[in-house]
Amino acid sequence: MEKIIPEKFLPTHIVAAAGVVQNKKGEILLVNTYQDSWVLPGGEVEVGENLVDAVMREIFEESGICVEVGELFCISSNTGKYPGYDGVKEVPTKVIFDFICTEKSGTLRGSNENPESAWVPKEKVPDMIKAPSNRERFRAFLEYSGRPVYLEYVTKPGFELKTKRSF
Repeated sequence: MEKIIPEKFLPTHIVAAAGVVQNKKGEILLVNTYQDSWVLPGGEVEVGENLVDAVMREIFEESGICVEVGELFCISSNTGKYPGYDGVKEVPTKVIFDFICTEKSGTLRGSNENPESAWVPKEKVPDMIKAPSNRERFRAFLEYSGRPVYLEYVTKPGFELKTKRSF
């Protein structure tokens, strides 16, 4: 008799890295998505890529700006699982590492992922970011006092901040 081994599923997380980028004027870099939503630049870490390289690559790809990556100020988890799309059965949870970055060089531009990028005065950023999770992550930057913060939230069916704590 053949032994039937039940199928196993390992926990799956999308790992992403992003940055709050400041220029010499203290303005913040935002990118406008094709859903007409301004967000912090960043994205998924590729296989074999480290977090710092991912932040630099994503920011450059989305904005044309080269950065110096500084301190980690926020780790956040979207712990909700959602129905998939394009052949993906289920979208897994996401862990995002946010770093404080400074502009080194480059020419501001949009990309194939976002039509435009902009330097925005720091005080106007909260009004421009529509996604509650991005607003919470930017708030963590504004409140940063040398100790990283951890945020846990879900985004669907509505945004809910479940945990916020400093380390």
